[in-house]
Amino acid sequence: MASPLKPLEQLVRIPVGQTPVEGLLALPAAPIGLVLFAHGSGSSRHSPRNNYVARVLHARGVGSLLLDLLTPEEDQDYRTRFDIPLLTQRLRAATRWLGRQPLTQSLPLGYFGASTGAAAALMAAAAPGQAIRAVVSRGGRPDLAGPEALARVGCPTLLLVGSRDEEVLELNRQAAAHLRCPHRLSVVPGATHLFEEPGTLEAVARQAADWFEQYLPPAAAA
Repeated sequence: MASPLKPLEQLVRIPVGQTPVEGLLALPAAPIGLVLFAHGSGSSRHSPRNNYVARVLHARGVGSLLLDLLTPEEDQDYRTRFDIPLLTQRLRAATRWLGRQPLTQSLPLGYFGASTGAAAALMAAAAPGQAIRAVVSRGGRPDLAGPEALARVGCPTLLLVGSRDEEVLELNRQAAAHLRCPHRLSVVPGATHLFEEPGTLEAVARQAADWFEQYLPPAAAA
C-alpha cells in the first residue's frame, strides 16, 4: 500500500458532473484507513466539530477527507440540504475518486455522517459494490435513508446521539430497528444536538475513533 512518508494535508477538488466537490484530505504517515466526512449543511472542512473528530482520528492513524457536499450557493437552499439522493451521489463520486488516487486507492474506507449527511453515508454504504467498512453517525438523520436502504447496509454502523436531543434520538431508534448489520446506538449523556456541552464532543470523537480503529483494518474486518 502506498503511504505518504510524512503527514499530508491538501485541498482537493473532485469532479462530480458540473459541480466539483471540494474537500480537505489529511493523511498520517502510515494510515490504516481513511474516513470521508459527509455533512448535509454548511462546510464540513470548516466545521470545528468535524475538524476536532478528524484530529482524534489522525492520532489513531486514520486519515480523513472533510467534504463540502454542497456549494455555498446550494447550501442557502434549505431543500437542497435535505436532497439525500444528491448528497449520496456526490459522496459516492468522492469515494470512487479516492479509489483512483495512488495514495488512497488501497486504503480501507469509512464514512462519518452528520445531520442529513448521515443519511447520505448510509445510502452510499448500502449501494451495490461499495466496499465501505464502517459508518459512524453524529447527531444524524439516518431515518432519511429509508427502511430499504438501511436494511441493505452491510458494514458495522455506530449511531451517536445526545441524550437531550430527544426528537433525533427517537428517529435514530426507529432507524436502528431497520439495520441488519452489526450496529450500536450510543447515547451521549447530557448532550444536545450539537454536542456543545463539556466533554460531549470528546466522547463522540473517542467512540468514533474506537469504532473505525476496530473495523477499518482488513484483518479486523475479516
